[in-house]
Amino acid sequence: MQYLFIIIVLFALELLYFKIADKFNIIDKPNHRSAHTQITLRGGGIIFPLTFLLFCILNFNETLEGYWAFGLGMLAICTVSFIDDIKTLSNKIRLSVHLISVALLLYFTGAFSMIPFWAWPILFIMIIGTLNAYNFMDGINGITGLYSLVSLGSLAYINKEIIHFTDHNFIYYPILACLVFLFFNFRKKAKCFAGDVGSMGIGFWVIGLITLLIIKTGEYKYILLLSIYGMEVVLTIMERLLLKENIFEAHRRHLYQLFANEKKVSHLVISSMYAISQLLINIFLIHSPLPEWVTILIIFIPIGIIYLGLKWKLKKEYNL
Repeated sequence: MQYLFIIIVLFALELLYFKIADKFNIIDKPNHRSAHTQITLRGGGIIFPLTFLLFCILNFNETLEGYWAFGLGMLAICTVSFIDDIKTLSNKIRLSVHLISVALLLYFTGAFSMIPFWAWPILFIMIIGTLNAYNFMDGINGITGLYSLVSLGSLAYINKEIIHFTDHNFIYYPILACLVFLFFNFRKKAKCFAGDVGSMGIGFWVIGLITLLIIKTGEYKYILLLSIYGMEVVLTIMERLLLKENIFEAHRRHLYQLFANEKKVSHLVISSMYAISQLLINIFLIHSPLPEWVTILIIFIPIGIIYLGLKWKLKKEYNL
C-alpha cells in the first residue's frame, strides 16, 4: 500500500512539473545532432530528486541522520543540472558542483575512511566520468529509465538475496521513480525527456548504491553493473580522440545513435536491447563462481568485440 501511495504521489508531481515546464517553455528543440524530431518537454527527470525528497519525508528520522550527505550531494548536482537544462552554464561551475557532490557521496558511503588518500583522485575521476557517461547515453526514448531500472533491480536482488548493504527503500524508491518516468518517456513520441537533471540525478543514486555495495563487499566487480554504458562511452571517446575531435562537443558517434539515426531502428527497441544486454551481464556477474578478474575479462572482452563489430559494420554500410 505504501508503494502504491508513492507511485500516485510521483505521478501527481510529474504532471505538475509538466504544467510548469509548459508554462515556462522548458523544452527540448531537436537539432542536427538529435535523435528525435519533435519539440518535447525537458527535465522530466526532476522526478528523481523529488523522489529522494519524498524518501526523506516518509523516512524522516533515518534520513536526517544517515542520508544528509547523500541528499545534499544529489540536490546540488540536480540543481545545477536543472539550471543547465534551462540556460547553459560554464564548465567551471558544473565541474565545481560535481566535485562537491562527489565528495559528499564518498563521505556518505564511508569511502574516505576505507580507501587510501592517494586513491581519492582516482575515485573522483571515475565517479564524475560515470556520471557524465549517464548523461552522454541519455539520447533516445526509454534508455535512461530502462537501463537504470535494470541496474536498480539487480541491486535490490543483491541487497535482499546476497548481502544486505543498505535500506531496502533506498533502492525501491528510485525503482518506482523509474517506472513513473518510463510511463511518460518509453513511447514512440515521448511526453518528456529526462534532461541533465534526470540523467545526473538517477546516475548519482545508482553510483551511490554501487559504491555502498563495493565498500560492503570489497568486490570491485560490481562496477560492471554499468558495464554496457562504460564500454560504450570509453570506446566512443577513444574513437573521437583518434579522429582528433573535441570530446566535449556534442556528437552522433555512439552506437545507439547510429542505430537510431542511420539505421532508423525504433528508440524503444534500442533501449530495450541495451537494458536486456545489461540484465544478462548482471545475472552472470552476480552468480559467477569464478575469480573476480576472470569474471571481468569474460564480460569485457565479448562486449568490446561485439560493440566494435557492430559499429564497424554500420559505419561501413553508411560510409561514415
